[in-house]
Amino acid sequence: MPVPTQRAIVGRVLLRDRAYEVLRDAIVDGTLAPGEQLREGELQGWIGVSRTPIREAMMRLERAGLVHTRPGHSTTVVPLDDARIKDAVPVVAAMHALAARLAAPRATSTHLDTMREANRAFGAALQEQDIDAALAADDQLHGVVVTLADNQALVDTLEQHSPLLRRAERARFSQPQAESEAGLLNVSFNLHERLIVALQAGDADAAAETALETWTGLRSDNVRTIH
Repeated sequence: MPVPTQRAIVGRVLLRDRAYEVLRDAIVDGTLAPGEQLREGELQGWIGVSRTPIREAMMRLERAGLVHTRPGHSTTVVPLDDARIKDAVPVVAAMHALAARLAAPRATSTHLDTMREANRAFGAALQEQDIDAALAADDQLHGVVVTLADNQALVDTLEQHSPLLRRAERARFSQPQAESEAGLLNVSFNLHERLIVALQAGDADAAAETALETWTGLRSDNVRTIH
């Protein structure tokens, strides 16, 4: 669909980061579809920032495999690509396993309660077949672990590769067969519970193994593109 005409809300954060986040989320959720041409002037009007933050955001989006820029010509949203997704899966899985290992000795009851609440929201969203809410709750739960890991290199790697997987998941679960495939997300609910138990016990090995299973077992052969 075309770039929205209503201005996106921009808070008092770094403009380059906000521009990137708005564009990333619009590509991931399908607001900006594959093949969509992204024009700087339209994006400036929509997001409400100058040309420089837009250009910086475009460079980050290209590194993440979400857009392609032809210098002097145009920038377009790229179609989902099976090879890039398969390459990203083990990288993202390894980073989440490392995050869980680092988080295990640091998790407090407050962190665990936040994760339990996120998993309850995840389960409720599955019951309602609300995939957007389920994925948002999933992000919240794993975000606790990533924050606890306190490793900027890990965060940077996930920032580069995770949006591609989220985009593939959203495209996949929006298809007619999504109801049957959503059963895979029910497995995630149980793995989340196992992860919380491992973190509560301070068992770094079990936490890392569970995180790896969550991100590899449910996303490797099962994630495919929708054209």
